[in-house]
Amino acid sequence: MNSKIKLILVAGARPNFMKIAPLMFELKKSDKFKPVLVHTGQHYDEKMSDLFFKQLGIPEPDINLGVGSASHAVQTARIMKKFEKVCIDEEPDAVLVVGDVNSTAACVLVAAKLNIKTIHYEAGLRSYDRRMPEEINRIVTDSISDYFFTTSPSADEILVNEGKKKRNIFMCGDLMIDSLVANLKKVKKIAPKLKLLNGLQLNPLSEFGISNYGLMTIHRPSNVDNINHLAELIKYVGNVSQKIPIIFPIHPRTLKNINRFELRGKLDSYKGLMVSDPLGYLEFMSLLKNSKFLLSDSGGIQAETTWLNIPCLTLRENTERPLTITKGSNKLIKIENIEDEIKLILEGKGKKGKAPEFWDGKSAERIVKFLESVF
Repeated sequence: MNSKIKLILVAGARPNFMKIAPLMFELKKSDKFKPVLVHTGQHYDEKMSDLFFKQLGIPEPDINLGVGSASHAVQTARIMKKFEKVCIDEEPDAVLVVGDVNSTAACVLVAAKLNIKTIHYEAGLRSYDRRMPEEINRIVTDSISDYFFTTSPSADEILVNEGKKKRNIFMCGDLMIDSLVANLKKVKKIAPKLKLLNGLQLNPLSEFGISNYGLMTIHRPSNVDNINHLAELIKYVGNVSQKIPIIFPIHPRTLKNINRFELRGKLDSYKGLMVSDPLGYLEFMSLLKNSKFLLSDSGGIQAETTWLNIPCLTLRENTERPLTITKGSNKLIKIENIEDEIKLILEGKGKKGKAPEFWDGKSAERIVKFLESVF
């Protein structure tokens, strides 16, 4: 009997975990593959990383590189140095990376130079904004990968236009939707328990009704690294919070800048703007599912709001996920439009959409079947 194909799966930051989880479950069922999970430790919040692994049911990583936080160059170099040893020791048949974080680009570079087959899930996404480090990672990863799993027809077209062979491109759907579908019962079950959340008292919501609140996640440099921009953002959101409560799980980068710019007093002056620590996957998804809207600059969450059909206001000039706009409930807005856009939502005129093709919770099954056909 032939030995199993050894496939290394790389996870580095929280956005990766929701994509890796369903893949690990399906690969464990396959008689053809031996999955090896490598956690680079890129995400600096070890406690939150552990919580995501536990809530999503991801098995303990086989290998943890523990690279920690650093500048882009230093972090990428650390990952490459440690992952090279892993590849030499493990001798994998292929390396599968997901998303667009530093771990993704670093591990593909290492594997490609060692002549190991490389696979990129979430390939072909482009914002065409090279000011975003994630865009550089996407371009680098796709330029040297061998196989490509995509989430939309437009991603397929981009890859073909960049010279990739159609036979190596496979539109599979969205793995984050797999995780959401798989955990929906847990998400619903946890909702009544969210009266106290990481020290945040949610009892004031009872005055408005359980679903009458907004949710906000902000962390990108373009929104939080400039004092004037961040102050304006707090002002606009604070004004809205006087009409509807807004729950704000605060990203460490955002909190650091709020404190550095001495804006904490301004933030706390808006009683309807309720700040909490970062949340676990189940807690955040439960809040999202029951919210009136999401105000965000995140990438992946645009897919989850589309599937849940929650209006999503994205504070960015562009998005690498245009399908969430053309098909889904996502809308790109400018900071000065926040109040007007939320007013429309509260009047019942918020953007609605529908789930795109293959966003059905079965993306991991399709990926494993494709891998079985090519290895």
